[in-house]
Amino acid sequence: MLELKNISKSFPGVKALQDISVDFLNGEIHAILGENGAGKSTLMKIICGIYQADEGEVVLDGETLHLHGYGDAVEHHISIVNQEINLIPNSSIAENICLDKLDRFTKAGFVDWKKVNEVAKKYMDMVGLEFDPGTPVRHLSAAHKQLIQIAKALSSEAQVLMLDEPTSSLTQYEADILFDIMRRLKKQGVAMIFVSHKLEEVQEICDKMTVFRDGKLVGTELIENVDRDKIVKMMIGRESVLAYKGRLDAENHEVALKAVNINCRKYGIRNMSFEVKKGEILGLYGLVGSGRTELIRGVLGVEPIESGDIYVWGEKVKLTSLSTSLHKYRIGYVTENRKEEGLFLDNTVEMNIGMNSLEKFFRTKLPFINLRMERNNAQDFVERLEIKTPKLATKAGSLSGGNQQKISIAKWLSANCDIIVIDEPTVGVDIGAKEYIHNLIWKLAKEGQKAVVLISSDMNEVISLSRRMLIFKDQEIVAELKGEEFFEQPGNVISEKIGEYFV
Repeated sequence: MLELKNISKSFPGVKALQDISVDFLNGEIHAILGENGAGKSTLMKIICGIYQADEGEVVLDGETLHLHGYGDAVEHHISIVNQEINLIPNSSIAENICLDKLDRFTKAGFVDWKKVNEVAKKYMDMVGLEFDPGTPVRHLSAAHKQLIQIAKALSSEAQVLMLDEPTSSLTQYEADILFDIMRRLKKQGVAMIFVSHKLEEVQEICDKMTVFRDGKLVGTELIENVDRDKIVKMMIGRESVLAYKGRLDAENHEVALKAVNINCRKYGIRNMSFEVKKGEILGLYGLVGSGRTELIRGVLGVEPIESGDIYVWGEKVKLTSLSTSLHKYRIGYVTENRKEEGLFLDNTVEMNIGMNSLEKFFRTKLPFINLRMERNNAQDFVERLEIKTPKLATKAGSLSGGNQQKISIAKWLSANCDIIVIDEPTVGVDIGAKEYIHNLIWKLAKEGQKAVVLISSDMNEVISLSRRMLIFKDQEIVAELKGEEFFEQPGNVISEKIGEYFV
């Protein structure tokens, strides 16, 4: 059993954890829940030795641990699967899986690479990775990289396994494989700590949950004793609202963006078409890899396409890059991969918000940026979007996922985009931030009259926000659901209709 006794941890100006005591039992899957900034990540970093607590003890099987780094945690059979990808891109899958234990395969200064590949293959098979162990990691998708991280954790033969948003990059099929692995580890007596913002996953796989709010322990409950509404209320202190938001009535509005017969052999895109109108939210729903994101990236010039026609406000155009889409046609793209593509994590909140609209801050006739204008612009969006940051000079990478996502949206709003594509807007963000982002997207269309394309694998999200929906499956658009009257129906009725296309 892993016991945390009276754990407290502070950073300058912030009490991250306050007197936390909680037990994690062998053979149990225990969820840690809370909004971004509640203290979940700090707790996990203390358990695996990355942070040291200011007060309190970490006790494993009756022994008080004194961990001074992740290596110490691994020695005590404690391992973590991070949400962020922490792999060496130019190394092979096998090297990444066995990296922290290469000494086991080394003799007289030489590494037995055959043995490394054999051991790696064993754990690759466990998570469903069908690659040669010598494949360089840089060629693989985010989902495959996450599976490598899971395989690496399994290879440590951990008795305490922490999983931080492990399914955020996975398809449902891959998530099901992970859950099967977790059930097997549970039978073997492994204690698992599971962090996820997907409450349906928590209810499916976990035995117990502990909820944090503002660094304090709210309570611990058996999953069988709570429903979704109670979990949400414990997390945010109030009821959550995810329901029909009203009418947009954009059927007769001007078409803002139209794509006709788009083809991209690389991603299996064949003759796909769509259009979105001013003041409309068009939902693109499907699983990861179904063709939604690939289609949009081709249309906006992020990825090359072989053929197809694109129209912006009725004019036939050629979008050869995201820069062209932005600066010539005022099209914004909030990527699903905010950490690698959306933000400069090592740069400030101010810089990230203004990065797409620097021309607004040029001094008249001089190639110099007016720093006061840039600062005022950033402050305006911090206040409008309620971005929680100590100051504008704070690095974006130090903020919570929800606040990073708000910055990702703010930088496109700062650029005065009329057409905005938002890909997986609430992946990895908490319930409270999700509600705020949903309301923001709605206002962009309803009040700002922006044309919004919403890409999501969250069915409730698409039902709540979009008023026309394209359903993607296996690189095809298999259906279009439309009409204000259709989306006025109860969410479960719409869900059943959508589900028919995935049977």
